[in-house]
Amino acid sequence: MSRKFSIAVFALSALFFLAFFLLPIWTTLREAFFTEGSFTLDYVFLIFRNPLYREGLVNAFMLGLATTIGSMLLAMPLAVIASRFEFPGKALLTSLILVPLILPPFVGAIGIKQMLGTNGSLNALLTSLGLMSLDNPMDWLGRGRFWGVVIMNCLHLYPILYLNLAAALANLDPAMEEAAENLGCPTWRRFFRITLPLAMPGIFAGGTIVFIWSFTELGVPLIFDFTRVTPVQIFDGIKDLGNNPIPYALVAVMLVCTSMLYAVSKFFFGRSQFAMTAKPGVAGGAKPLPPNHAWLCTAAFALVIFAALLPHLGVILASLGSDWYQTVLPTEYSLDNYRAALGHELTVPSIANSLKYASLSTFLDILLGIAIAYVVVRTTLPGRQILDTLAMLPLAVPGLVLAFGYLAMTREGQPLDWLMIGDNPILLLVIAYAVRRLPFVVRSAAAGYQQVSESLEEAAQNLGATPLRALRRITIPLIGANLVAGGLLAFAFAMLEVSDSLILAQRQTHYPITKAIYSLFNVLGNGPFLASALGVWAMIFLAVTIVGAGMILGKRLGALFRV
Repeated sequence: MSRKFSIAVFALSALFFLAFFLLPIWTTLREAFFTEGSFTLDYVFLIFRNPLYREGLVNAFMLGLATTIGSMLLAMPLAVIASRFEFPGKALLTSLILVPLILPPFVGAIGIKQMLGTNGSLNALLTSLGLMSLDNPMDWLGRGRFWGVVIMNCLHLYPILYLNLAAALANLDPAMEEAAENLGCPTWRRFFRITLPLAMPGIFAGGTIVFIWSFTELGVPLIFDFTRVTPVQIFDGIKDLGNNPIPYALVAVMLVCTSMLYAVSKFFFGRSQFAMTAKPGVAGGAKPLPPNHAWLCTAAFALVIFAALLPHLGVILASLGSDWYQTVLPTEYSLDNYRAALGHELTVPSIANSLKYASLSTFLDILLGIAIAYVVVRTTLPGRQILDTLAMLPLAVPGLVLAFGYLAMTREGQPLDWLMIGDNPILLLVIAYAVRRLPFVVRSAAAGYQQVSESLEEAAQNLGATPLRALRRITIPLIGANLVAGGLLAFAFAMLEVSDSLILAQRQTHYPITKAIYSLFNVLGNGPFLASALGVWAMIFLAVTIVGAGMILGKRLGALFRV
């Protein structure tokens, strides 16, 4: 493709990120650090002087830390087992590992509350067995619901760490461990001195996303009514956004914290300090185990998957029930909630809205993904790696920060207030969804370009095709499977985006699915049951798309969750 066209693509992509990624962040920082044109740290100092805001930051940090550690404890053993050993049901179980990704965690929190709340299933079971009195029930979710949020986040996010760890372990050269074994190094010492350091890039890639995701998670604390945490405090600040700089300062502090943590982790762990030759093609691969040990591996996978399925099971049971209070299971079952969810005045428009927002944002992602991946993989333009980094940064920047930035820069008098068509946020939501999910399409398209020889495009051009025609008629059809996989993931996660939906959609007529679920949950009576039914519809939809993407990409699916 001509250099002029490549430069034009580079410039337009960079302009997109400047306007819709960097500008929202700058707008928030400006509101937090500038007053009447002068730089100030007063608002930030006010946050650290206020014990309520300090507690929120500490709680958010502890949530991120506890979730990352818990996810690592779940993912690490499974990744080691899957990469090293053969065991019964391995193909099925390693596929089911992805199940927790098919439901937004704040929807799964509804199921967890029904099962582990003071009036939930577990306490009802213990009471029926005479092990507990309902007059003094156990609070399994913890004071302030801290551990409930951690449990929900761990069960939702451990697959991201698993995917990265499994990919990292699969790429290790087994000769290095074999050499250590021949020198008499015990198994555990080999793991901590050889395997773990070499897998550190994968640990960093997954752990960074898990920490940032849980540190800035908004939906789960809202469902658990865990208000003393920074994301919820920011969400509450929307009600008085016009004349109150504190929400902006909170967002700025959260952004600085995540950026510093990311930079420090990248410096210490992002670069492997161990030289490693290419992995031999004749590597031993997964080894068979004695039957007893093999079935123990199967049991370990099954146990973790069962625990991860509990929120889904709770949501499904709640969607089928009409009365579930201080009982092990709902006392009545029917499909009325499903019919009501699809016929409710709130849910039907929200489904249509989400389909519209997600479709348009995915189309935009595919166009941008094809262009950005082409510049990164096929050209030698200076600065193309910066463009690649910008394309992946939305995974590392909290969605809450971007959503708040969009809200700030579209207020009347701000540079992008034209994105709000009256009070309709369609353009704003489409762009917000597109920016947040663009990394999936860029990584998928880049993988496709790397697999297709550039000589095919050159041959077409030698036969008279223009560079653009060669790309359209030759390359894009050959990378179509990659584009479909990345597009499916971008579409599915856009359909169930939480932060942007809760913050940017303010009027009921513009609610997407996730905002409708949250609104229904807060309705007295059958609201939580209708929210569960709508969550099940969303779960089925996302399950189909993720399974489809997994079938197309296979083990390369983990590359979509790396920064």
